[in-house]
Amino acid sequence: MVGLIDLNKTKDDENPSSGSLASASASASGVSSELWHACAGPLIFLPKRGSVVVYFPQGHLEHVSDFSAAASTAYDLPPHLFCRVADVKLHADAASDEVYAQVSLVHDELIEQKVRKGKIKEDGDEESVEVAAKSSTTHMFCKTLTASDTSTYGGFSVPRRAAEDCFPPLDYMQQRPSQQLVAKDLHGVEWKFRHIYRGQPRRHLLTTGWSAFVNKKKLVSGDAVLFLRGEDGELKIGIRRAAQVKNGATFPSFCNQHSSTSSVTEVVDAIARKRAFSISYNP
Repeated sequence: MVGLIDLNKTKDDENPSSGSLASASASASGVSSELWHACAGPLIFLPKRGSVVVYFPQGHLEHVSDFSAAASTAYDLPPHLFCRVADVKLHADAASDEVYAQVSLVHDELIEQKVRKGKIKEDGDEESVEVAAKSSTTHMFCKTLTASDTSTYGGFSVPRRAAEDCFPPLDYMQQRPSQQLVAKDLHGVEWKFRHIYRGQPRRHLLTTGWSAFVNKKKLVSGDAVLFLRGEDGELKIGIRRAAQVKNGATFPSFCNQHSSTSSVTEVVDAIARKRAFSISYNP
């Protein structure tokens, strides 16, 4: 995570005064918001455009690869800054499928003054709306992959209740009920799988197309794959990496791409010029 965001937000009842805020629009960069949140996990909450968050410069510096104690004194910034959220864009790393958000912020001195004077109170309405929205995704299941799920000659075993909830219904009158499934990942790429109901005892399996997905995504035992069917009926597929769950760590490619001293310098310059700056939040 490049910048640390305090999501215990306060909310001002006045409209943003910054021109950059007025012209900004929340977008998801083509990434499905529903799938992004499913991959991020149920405890992740992102601030909404126009809300107030706290930006910690020190936390930003600590995530720079060449950070040193001396570097913290090179930037003349307070321990924290109250900022207005100008925009939130959802992304997924091309190599790992790890989800992250690009959050555009504008330092707001007026809000900071009001906070010091105790004129802004915490408002929990936004959070309750966000939680309600995420809880509405009922047609979804997530499974941790076993060794057989990731083997070259195997398939993906799907619990019956999950298959019947997320996948289109099979015709159980057939001798070997089967169908083709098409699921989109975070990048909008379509993956085709053969869904079959077979075996003794019978079980739901994804066969043809599954090995190609495992190889392309470099999945290993312990990783988790999730399927969800949105309100539009479209089937989506996402990933939660085992390393991310167990260690809370990010992939090296992600850190190298989004954490650098130059990004901190750009933030400092933007704050001095009272312009919007962007940070990456990795849940």
